[in-house]
Amino acid sequence: MLLSKKNFRFLFLISLLIAFLGVFRLGFWVGESTVVCKICPPEEIDFSLFWESWDKLQEKFVSPENFNTQNMIYGAISGMVKSLGDPYTIFFSPQDTKTFLEDVSGRFEGVGMEIGIRKGQLQVIAPLEGTPAKRAGLRAGDKILKIDDVLTGDLTIEEAVALIRGPRGTEVSLTIFRKESEAPKEIKVKRAVIEIPSLKWELKENIAYIKLYHFSEKASSDFTEASIEILESPAQKIILDLRDNPGGYLEVAQYIAGWFLERGQTVVIEDFDDRQDQIIYKTEGNAKLLDYPIVVLINQGSASASEILASALRDNRSIKIIGEESYGKGSVQELENLRDGSSLKITVADWLTPKGNRITNEGLDPDIKVEMTEEDYEQERDPQLDKAIETIREIR
Repeated sequence: MLLSKKNFRFLFLISLLIAFLGVFRLGFWVGESTVVCKICPPEEIDFSLFWESWDKLQEKFVSPENFNTQNMIYGAISGMVKSLGDPYTIFFSPQDTKTFLEDVSGRFEGVGMEIGIRKGQLQVIAPLEGTPAKRAGLRAGDKILKIDDVLTGDLTIEEAVALIRGPRGTEVSLTIFRKESEAPKEIKVKRAVIEIPSLKWELKENIAYIKLYHFSEKASSDFTEASIEILESPAQKIILDLRDNPGGYLEVAQYIAGWFLERGQTVVIEDFDDRQDQIIYKTEGNAKLLDYPIVVLINQGSASASEILASALRDNRSIKIIGEESYGKGSVQELENLRDGSSLKITVADWLTPKGNRITNEGLDPDIKVEMTEEDYEQERDPQLDKAIETIREIR
């Protein structure tokens, strides 16, 4: 997930639908010219089929006691949003909005993984470091077929999140399929309080190995502290590991890029598909790590801000990327608050790399491809990191 600047879209239609429902029994017009609704429909939009269905349900539905007007409103809005075919444009009820904001804050109760929908299939983007999902053995790219006894085929991301999350100490069963397996397998995960770490770093001979877990609010200050330590250390080269990093805040990725790139270089381009001019985000940092040779590690769990940072380093400095193709989450979402505490998360733009390549559904191809096998995981081997060390040693 990646948050960015405000850019209004679709709120008109949502507010329109709510206004319609509120005035349905009173009628739309008083006399010939007095408007009752606060937001009136454009002439080209015909909601008569919607109201005809609403009336038929009220007239004939076998269990009128099940009628809940508010839930029907939410359902109608959710259906409208889902018809757009974008898994990242979502309607949140007031409770769902509260849950979403807790997730963004970086502390919540659940299993600790980022999930998404790719090619119509719910899957793990990345298990987060130090969480139950990571300890249970879930991996980037695992397809989630069932959550407990619920098939995931028709679930939205938020519906799946609601099923997976829960109070600490409780358990959720995930039926997953991974490409190396012959059959699906069930993994049980005990929920806990999730606090997402931002990074760690260590010295490997003369190489500073930085593992960046998440572009959280805290990551900027943590990266500053780590960079100062690296500058004062014997490190002469850097490996930046963005594997299983599902993203976070654009501003944090932009800030970190400023340590590696000259001031004023392009980090990413926000493209609005001809609705407005592109916005170009540039580095504003101190470039104190500019002279360090560097390689970057990515995998299927590298998404969003990870892809932005990796592509910025490659496009501007020809830095080599090692590992597997990244996830391909390159769209921009905004949260629009609605009148009753509900909200809309709306995709408003796409991210382009500094050279103008689209990230959404494409991902980044590594310059040096190294895949992890089932045996590598079982034996706790890391051929991707081994290749990164080998490659960085050859750079003078």
